[in-house]
Amino acid sequence: MPLLPLLVIATQKPELPPFQREFRGVWVATVDNIDWPSKRDLTTAQQKRELIAIMDRSHELRLNAVIFQVRPSADALYNSKLEPWSEYLTGRQGKAPSPAYDPLEFAIQEARKRGLELHVWLNPYRAFHPAQKAPMHGSHISKTRPELVKSYGKYLWMDPGEPDVQKRSLAVVADILKRYDVDGIHIDDYFYPYPEKGVDFPDGPSYAKYQTRGGKLDRGDWRRKNVDDFVQNLYKLIKREKPLVKFGISPFGIYRPGIPEGIKAGVDQYAQLYADAEKWLREGWCDYFTPQLYWPVAQTPQSYPVLLNYWLEQNIQGRHIWPGNFTSRTNPAEGNWKPAEVQQQIAITRGAGATGNVHFSMKAFSRNWNNITSSLRGSVYREYAIPPATPWLDAQAPPAPKITEASKTGEVKWTAGDGEAPILWALWQRINGNWTKTVVPYSGTTGEHRFDLPAGQDLKVDAVAVAAVDRSGNMSEPAYLAIEN
Repeated sequence: MPLLPLLVIATQKPELPPFQREFRGVWVATVDNIDWPSKRDLTTAQQKRELIAIMDRSHELRLNAVIFQVRPSADALYNSKLEPWSEYLTGRQGKAPSPAYDPLEFAIQEARKRGLELHVWLNPYRAFHPAQKAPMHGSHISKTRPELVKSYGKYLWMDPGEPDVQKRSLAVVADILKRYDVDGIHIDDYFYPYPEKGVDFPDGPSYAKYQTRGGKLDRGDWRRKNVDDFVQNLYKLIKREKPLVKFGISPFGIYRPGIPEGIKAGVDQYAQLYADAEKWLREGWCDYFTPQLYWPVAQTPQSYPVLLNYWLEQNIQGRHIWPGNFTSRTNPAEGNWKPAEVQQQIAITRGAGATGNVHFSMKAFSRNWNNITSSLRGSVYREYAIPPATPWLDAQAPPAPKITEASKTGEVKWTAGDGEAPILWALWQRINGNWTKTVVPYSGTTGEHRFDLPAGQDLKVDAVAVAAVDRSGNMSEPAYLAIEN
């Protein structure tokens, strides 16, 4: 249908209903094939179909970010020259997909088509997970630099006290930043490994080398300094290479048992994982902070609202606080959480003043345990949301677009303004006096959208507005047009 001519019938823009500003993320775990790929013997076509289904489901649920695990154990689910292909992808470490493709590049493309941010999730130190069954490839760090790798329990772990280990992980991040258009770099709660009962992590040689160089810190403080240095250096690297890429940390949700008062936990991340997560947040060594608040609201020893408020109180630099939620507990075989539990956690997050949530993991939505997907879609995620702005990275709004054509039947076309390219379009259409809101992915300097009006109903679009949203969440002034016959 050709677009009808435009006639501006109002010179003053009306007050448009605001878009909700909220980060809605989901972890896509590849370790042990938790979320993707579902098996290690899938064809390239099958892998792509599964990734497309993940992106489709994320968009349908009105999420706006996918956190995609690409380095589970010093391996790669992308075309890396530094580390071997992951066993989880092809069944054998070092074996490339055939026919050849790059899963990370493909995931970025599919996320962009749906207006989703794509953050890459890496583990900086783990070198082997017991879910791996095939032999290690000759290019793996356990083969090329065995002196840097320690056996601990059922795992292999790169020693965080070895400077070359830190350099290796930083080089991996630098390589990703140079070659891929990612929106974020993300690390989780694995720093020094979770403790094995009665056995200390075997880093005696690296601690002895530190002492030989004149180091005076005790072993615990030295371990914490190793992790502190890595986190700070990683943040500096990201801002040097691509300043607008966000850095996110997802630590264990409890800083220390008894902090704040009444909180209990079985692990002390400060004393056992050597992760001073409170310090990283207070120093501002991240752009978003996702403490894993994996307990139900009513579980008093690990109270969701108490813990969330604690982390918000530490946020003196004003970074984003986007807690992690154990949404996979909706699995009847694991926790049998009802959707109301997750809805309540999201409501508590909003009420506390935090600006988003990250769900573990995609499988909960893919399998729709306890009807969680449609329950969230029909309640807390009923409307589209745009990620909140990150003004310490960029506070400059992009130029406003220009609407070139629109019609009473819901069709609209526009062009970008001169200057910074957006990453999303925010679109409003007034139908019979009521505004609708939608998010349109950026696909070039021009955009278009067609609102599907219900058949047989006499509905008319009498005004449209479009705004550009940039990578840091800044929104332009909206372009506005009113339509008459």
